[in-house]
Amino acid sequence: MIKFIRNNKFLVISLLLLAIMTGVDISLTYTALENTRDQLLDMLLIVLPIFLLIGLFDVWVERDTVIRLMGQSSGLKGMALAFFLGAFSAGPTIAAFPLAMVMLKKGARYSNVLFFLMVWSSLKLPIVFFQVTQLGFEFAMLINAIMLLVFIVAALISEKFYTRSELDAFEEKAEELS
Repeated sequence: MIKFIRNNKFLVISLLLLAIMTGVDISLTYTALENTRDQLLDMLLIVLPIFLLIGLFDVWVERDTVIRLMGQSSGLKGMALAFFLGAFSAGPTIAAFPLAMVMLKKGARYSNVLFFLMVWSSLKLPIVFFQVTQLGFEFAMLINAIMLLVFIVAALISEKFYTRSELDAFEEKAEELS
């Protein structure tokens, strides 16, 4: 029991707070439980299809294909594919990390994977469309062009900070986790 509590501190604290809240006002407890249910359902509707697609990517796309398209010698083609995958993605950024792990496992270049994560987090088409409606076309395009340049430079520079053995360790860790 103590091991369970130690491993699930957040859950235990949340349940204790829920019990205290029940003593104060039971209607708040019902509202909290309804909100929790709604959030879980919303999350499952987004995350399950994404994880299914990631699993299919892992099974269907051969390592040689990933190496050819996004590996060390992929050049601009690898960056363009990373941009396409990130910009036309759906779901929260947290869902991009398992896909990035599979890409690393299959031999994608570290800078391409890092660039993919950056694009997924800030340059997805829905985000860009929202920016255009809120900020205007010219300003949104200026912001996104600057971000794109910064992301490319940052991904390439970040890769230079790691030795080959450190990059290999990333790939090994990705293989362990998948």
